[in-house]
Amino acid sequence: MGRTGRARTAAGPTLAVVAREAGVSVPTASKVVNGREDVAPATRRRVTEALDRLGYVRRPRCDGAGATPLVDLVVNTLDDSASGAVLHGAEAAAHDAGLEVVVRAARTRTGSERPGRAWQERLVLRGSAGVLFHLAEPSPAQYAWLEQHRVPLALIDPVCEPPPGAVSVGGANWQGGVTATEHLLALGHERVAVITGPAGPTLSGRARLAGYRSALAAAGVRHRPEYARHADGTDDASVRRAVRELLDLPQPPTAAFLCSDRMAPGVYGALAERGLRVPDDMSVVGFDDLPEARRLSPPLTTVRQPLAEMAATALHLLLRMRDGHRPESTRTELSTRLVERASTAPPPVPPLGRPAAVLLGGTPPWGEVSGPRPR
Repeated sequence: MGRTGRARTAAGPTLAVVAREAGVSVPTASKVVNGREDVAPATRRRVTEALDRLGYVRRPRCDGAGATPLVDLVVNTLDDSASGAVLHGAEAAAHDAGLEVVVRAARTRTGSERPGRAWQERLVLRGSAGVLFHLAEPSPAQYAWLEQHRVPLALIDPVCEPPPGAVSVGGANWQGGVTATEHLLALGHERVAVITGPAGPTLSGRARLAGYRSALAAAGVRHRPEYARHADGTDDASVRRAVRELLDLPQPPTAAFLCSDRMAPGVYGALAERGLRVPDDMSVVGFDDLPEARRLSPPLTTVRQPLAEMAATALHLLLRMRDGHRPESTRTELSTRLVERASTAPPPVPPLGRPAAVLLGGTPPWGEVSGPRPR
């Protein structure tokens, strides 16, 4: 019989059992558990594998009576205003709970989009109360590792469908898509486009797109597949290309619902290239209410997603899980609301259309003739 079948305590294997399993002394196993550097790599690997195989739960180090408990926050990138809002909400809630936040960017200079094994080891060794993930998905192996080591986690605005039992907090994305589209319909627009993320959109992107379609159907407006475009909100060229494709249609849309505020600068720029203005020629509604939405000219009408509140809610759920309380529902949704600014108006009369010169491959008359362009 293998050594893995030997006795363990009710709370899990002792360090002596782990040491015996790895074929090392107890002091050597203790060095690995406590993150000491004076252990040979091969020995460290043997001990680490034994720890995982036996389900040993590393106890948090206590660095003194004044040590402040920690909680970890993993964000997709730090170069993003959405991450800033999430960090603000998490820090405020952590401060109220007497915690400090350790921040880790999943997307690194090496291109990695998940924290590695070394991060997992440090996470447990420093006694983290748990992990919040924002737009950064743990791998299946990491989910299993965190569960095995009894580290609670919560997902903020998850990219993919979480596995069964995973706790997540998000905005009411479907309702937000409905609200944005209803706003444009109420202004009189019927030719309403939508620009969502790259093909195979995120969980939130799919919900926003579904809300857009539901609002059209409820209003009796036909959904035109050619009005749905994909673009990478972090790639200005991708967004501009999507807008050009819409403008080149025989009947271009008079309004566009963007599934992310990040797309708005590219949309504004592509319209300006054609001599078109927001909202005179095309109304634009975004989603998220990021700080840059207010700085655009004209300021962007958008659906506010309460990112800071989502982070605070996720932290409160995390702490309850740490204390042994599972939430009644694994999914918590916070309401979204429309923030009206200056980027929407009734459709132009007559609406945009492609004149003969465009159909023949030329340029619009207002691009060739001085003076005011036709309205």
